Amino acid sequence: MWKFFMHEVSMVSLGLGSICCVSGAILKLKSGSMDVIEWELMSLNSSSVIFTLVFDWISLLFLGFVFLISSSVLFYSGSYMMGDKSFNRFMYLVLAFVASMGFMVMSPNLISILLGWDGLGLVSYALVIYYQNEKSANAGMLTVLSNRIGDVAILMSIGLMSSLGGWNFFIYGTFMGSEWSLFKCFLVLAAMTKSAQIPFSAWLPAAMAAPTPVSALVHSSTLVTAGVYLMIRFSSALEGTKVQSGLLIISCLTMFMAGLGANFEYDLKKIIALSTLSQLGVMLSILALGFPNLAFFHLLSHALFKALLFMCAGVVIHSVGDYQDIRFMGSLVSFMPLSVSYMTVANLALCGFPFLAGFYSKDLILEVAFMSWINFIALVLFILATGLTVMYTARLIYYSLSGDYNLNSLSVVSDEDEIMVNSMSMLGLGAILGGAFLSWLVFPEPSMICLSSFMKSLVMIISILGCLVGYLFNMSSSIYKLISLKNYSFVVMAGSMWFMPFLSSLKTSEVSLVSGGILQKMGDKGWYEHFGGQGGYYFFSSLFMVLNSFQMNSVKVFMKVFLVSVILIMFMTS
Repeated sequence: MWKFFMHEVSMVSLGLGSICCVSGAILKLKSGSMDVIEWELMSLNSSSVIFTLVFDWISLLFLGFVFLISSSVLFYSGSYMMGDKSFNRFMYLVLAFVASMGFMVMSPNLISILLGWDGLGLVSYALVIYYQNEKSANAGMLTVLSNRIGDVAILMSIGLMSSLGGWNFFIYGTFMGSEWSLFKCFLVLAAMTKSAQIPFSAWLPAAMAAPTPVSALVHSSTLVTAGVYLMIRFSSALEGTKVQSGLLIISCLTMFMAGLGANFEYDLKKIIALSTLSQLGVMLSILALGFPNLAFFHLLSHALFKALLFMCAGVVIHSVGDYQDIRFMGSLVSFMPLSVSYMTVANLALCGFPFLAGFYSKDLILEVAFMSWINFIALVLFILATGLTVMYTARLIYYSLSGDYNLNSLSVVSDEDEIMVNSMSMLGLGAILGGAFLSWLVFPEPSMICLSSFMKSLVMIISILGCLVGYLFNMSSSIYKLISLKNYSFVVMAGSMWFMPFLSSLKTSEVSLVSGGILQKMGDKGWYEHFGGQGGYYFFSSLFMVLNSFQMNSVKVFMKVFLVSVILIMFMTS
């Protein structure tokens, strides 16, 4: 009874917190005000270590969306994780994750942001290894080691920023010139590891070993957007730098790579994870072009429909007997009409279908990108990634929602689980109306888009072509001989995320672990012990034994000391 009581209290509290945060964000946005709370912890060499909390419209709005998705996920988990013996552990880990996310979102200080940043990495590792089998352990290790690179980059940034006398990037970010290039590189590296950009992309699909509610919360809309949020806060320091240009190319390549890989993937959760990776590339690319508010707009709208998409995938997986291969599904629209409706809405919002949540942000991002001064390679990657997004969405719909019924198990496929279906209602409403609400809130004044008629309609043309090609290509592959067998090398390369999982998990990890073992033998178990803790212990122990012998009141010792002193006096007086 206690765990169900705690579950309901947590769910209601997060829901009320979401309403309060969104209401506060609207008031802050309309008034243009900001509240800052500072608590000085210590002062070191005129540099004050301050714990800071900032309450502005960005932090409050993002935190409100985190609370909303968390409450929906906890409500959803009440049915999805019902038979799990460790449900208490799962609930406390989710609440710890929400607390870490809150600390990271509310902090404008590079030191106090570590409390949430490291907390996200630790709790996400505990959630990925939740099932405690070999697959989840490997995925968790890949996740935590990839994120530790970003943690080290944050620590190096703290060391470099100490020369300014403080770590508040609201104050110092605007005044960082070209001499702070190394600092900006470290920050971009930290954001790239958390948001799984190339070459750190392998951990995001691997982290799908976690339970599906965890994927809906952690690895779709909150944890992976922490790097994007950090870049939004530091956007004033990145404007007009070469780091910004490098981030544009990397994010465009990530967007293209993820879209290409999703078209050759058959695991339902991994397809959605790769779509998340593609949308993260969209956010960072428009941020690199100098539009942080637009990136934040897409971050929030993406959080709504992507969490809904993961929850729909969880209902489907739960109903078909824990199968995740989309080839074993089919014709689900006949058995699960309500869940399939929500899933279709989320898929269409992902593609940017008119007047859904993704349309307002994604269409505006593409039009602004086409209107900006970008190079030809970035423009082509934007166009290809948009077409590939619609292609793998049409492929997912063809295999799982339409077509023939391919399920061979005896499971009952239906919408009878009211808790799981009702938990998606709020996010379903957000996926339909959230984009319009956010566009009126974030951009109340109309924007000027100056494009030719062809460039204006290019996004719609690409989407329609991608949908047709994706659906026809997969329909023909089930009728005619597989074309992919003729181009097997290309298919393997494209479907394996350009071999990044192999590079991250085989040779690279082997070299790093072997070198780390050698350093541990030489350092921690060798010279560091000899000249450090153990060596110091033996030296002082021997010294104290000598001093102790002088204090034992031994006549023999006193006679020897007296004889030595007499000899020394005679030698000195002679």
